[in-house]
Amino acid sequence: MLRAVAFDLWETLITNTPEVSDEQQRLRLDRIEGILAVRGLATPERIERAYRDTWHRCQELYWSSDRDIPCRRQIEILLEGLELDPHSLPAELVDEIEDAYANVALEILPFVIPGAPEVVRWLRSRQLRIGLISNTGRTPGSTLRRILDQVGLGSLIDVMVFSNEHGHCKPQPSIFEELRRGLGVAYEETVFVGDNIYVDVHGAQRCGMRGVHFDAAIRGTAVAPAIDHGLTIVPDATVTELRELPAVIERLQP
Repeated sequence: MLRAVAFDLWETLITNTPEVSDEQQRLRLDRIEGILAVRGLATPERIERAYRDTWHRCQELYWSSDRDIPCRRQIEILLEGLELDPHSLPAELVDEIEDAYANVALEILPFVIPGAPEVVRWLRSRQLRIGLISNTGRTPGSTLRRILDQVGLGSLIDVMVFSNEHGHCKPQPSIFEELRRGLGVAYEETVFVGDNIYVDVHGAQRCGMRGVHFDAAIRGTAVAPAIDHGLTIVPDATVTELRELPAVIERLQP
């Protein structure tokens, strides 16, 4: 029988519109520029270039092979792109940059996907354990936990696993194993719900979970790039709205 339902985060429980993403990026850059440019350490133009290059460098070094890193390492890469040695700068200055980089989404919050709180509450009312796995990007797990609390979802989730803390990203089996172990259930007792057919559905299914594809008509900016995986992936179910999920769970529950 089913004992747990777990979710992807971005584009499954929360989302950013293009406008919100632009506001977050501008605030992040303004704050980093306010720290470095005012000290004469870099110009705004160089900071913005290094900021964009950091994303590509992390993709090349880590994310393309499903590895992840602490947010601090992203800051070090950004500073190295500015030809600054992060280890020779005052620790409190690097802390200030990391705070500016990691926490802007706390002030410009993402939107909750319609139906998410109601559906999660319904699942909990059926005595199902609730889990979450998120590949993180620029916003680390420590910030995402606070965001989930602010939007009213944090208290509904029993176990959260974030790639920057775990060290690997979906679809690697180890991150699903950490979730399974935290929930205290077997793989075959778990359903995983996510918007990405490869990292969410395939990642869950190859561990023995059932995978539900959330194929929403409108998606935000946190959509992972397509991967030429050469697989035929057949989800156990597909929903276009989260409010369809309770019927799917009842159908999957023996």
